[in-house]
Amino acid sequence: MVIGCTQCGKRNRVQAADLGRAVRCGACKTAITPIAQPIDADRELFDDVVQNASVPVLVDFWAAWCGPCRVAAPEVARVAREMAGRALVLKVDTEAHPDIAARYRVEGIPNFVVLHAGRVVHQHAGVSPAAAMTQWLTAAMHEHA
Repeated sequence: MVIGCTQCGKRNRVQAADLGRAVRCGACKTAITPIAQPIDADRELFDDVVQNASVPVLVDFWAAWCGPCRVAAPEVARVAREMAGRALVLKVDTEAHPDIAARYRVEGIPNFVVLHAGRVVHQHAGVSPAAAMTQWLTAAMHEHA
């Protein structure tokens, strides 16, 4: 994936396997990872991260029209900040990518899936607090330790 440096603006290509560790900008050497915010995922990015990430991944299946999804968004953002370097958070818009949602049998949103080493380790439909999401990710880390 391509990450813009907040310091100099240079766009840096970072492999999915490296998103959980410290990577520096190729131009100014400012740290550009770990990523501390949810990442909007298209099909290509989603597949790359799920197959290659070295840390657990929380996927937030959502849609712009969904009121409960808007309620969950700040909790999801908090998880991304708190788990930076230990987990990744992807957001998948079910309107734009219904095929990804169908893969995980998402029938209602918000729906959260925790993936580690390419497989589902937890799935939950409905709004959840950041503490619960963090607990799911922590359990996934320990399961694969």
